[in-house]
Amino acid sequence: MSTMKAVRIHNYGPTNTLTYEEVAKPRAGEGEILIRNFATSVNPFDCAVRAGYVTGWYTYGFPLTLGLDISGIVEEVGAGANHFVPGDAVWARSDPALNGAYAEFVSVSASEIAAKPKSLDHVDAAALPHVGVTAWRVLVDTANLTEGQSVLIHAAAGGVGSFAVQLAKARGAKVIGTASTANLDFLSALGADEIIDYTKTRFEDVVHDVDVVMDNVGGETQERSWAVLKPGGILISIVQPPSEETAAKYGVRQQFAGGYPPVGPVLADIAAMVDTGKIKPIIATVHPLSEVGKAHELVEAHHTRGKQIVQIAD
Repeated sequence: MSTMKAVRIHNYGPTNTLTYEEVAKPRAGEGEILIRNFATSVNPFDCAVRAGYVTGWYTYGFPLTLGLDISGIVEEVGAGANHFVPGDAVWARSDPALNGAYAEFVSVSASEIAAKPKSLDHVDAAALPHVGVTAWRVLVDTANLTEGQSVLIHAAAGGVGSFAVQLAKARGAKVIGTASTANLDFLSALGADEIIDYTKTRFEDVVHDVDVVMDNVGGETQERSWAVLKPGGILISIVQPPSEETAAKYGVRQQFAGGYPPVGPVLADIAAMVDTGKIKPIIATVHPLSEVGKAHELVEAHHTRGKQIVQIAD
């Protein structure tokens, strides 16, 4: 088979720029592994790429196959990429500078791949790579969140947020999450210690002296978050670089963080947590590849609980 189905964009724009089409099947280059992709998911990053909002960070050529999350089977191993053999069940997060996961086959650097959690099927596994790596970079690599500390997680019911709640609890932290009324019970079931309904309560009125703020919203929410940190605490955003000047004014630290590559070792650590029951995927809806545009619309509505999954193969 020399061709495959994929969803690409030929220019930036709304969801109708997503095109389901027949394209050339990639090969595994040096240091790469070709994966037969069984499932992916739609992340807010995908929507931002499609709309042209990340051109200040990444330069893409057209046509561009979107998508970051990959769960599938090794199809072909390139020279020097001897981490896996054909037939291995793997998961991966494509480099955001490349994308490529909305396709039946995707070639990925071996450094972005790990063995898939044994306890998950491909559909469930596809919910975790990008959000998991992003939350890990924030809470583990940047904040070094430890037992007994406290963290405020904004948009805690979303894809990144729901993973972050579970990761923070697994590290022994006190977890405070903001969410809408419909998601309060959901966050309680995930293990959040305190949940704030942002439609009824301003979080800064009830939250004080936390060690870490994880900002998944930006804008006014970020600005209101400085006051809830203890001296020396840290505000980490995945959506908007926090102000160094404002951080200094409050006597705290700031960082802009994301799921930067390589991610293979992080995915291996996350897989171990999944298989021991510390992390579970949260799935909202499963779509066929041909209807990925519907998933984009749901993600852009900003009220999705967990992840929008795209099933590519059975």
